Amino acid sequence: MENTSRRRPFEDKIPEEVRQHARAARQEMREGMKAFLPPEFWEHGRKARKEMLLAWRSMIDAALERMDKKEEN
Repeated sequence: MENTSRRRPFEDKIPEEVRQHARAARQEMREGMKAFLPPEFWEHGRKARKEMLLAWRSMIDAALERMDKKEEN
């Protein structure tokens, strides 16, 4: 059975060597950014991502509560 959770529509059209090169370039870029930016930048980014996820959670919780109230009526 094919894993459909993560589709890659062009995977069969892009040679493996090119994909490996792109992955390596992406990793080098990440490492360069880590060396260039202070650790506080990355910590703030992690905290901001967490806050965004918490905001989405509260929105989903509120939507579920509204659905439950409609079902009760």
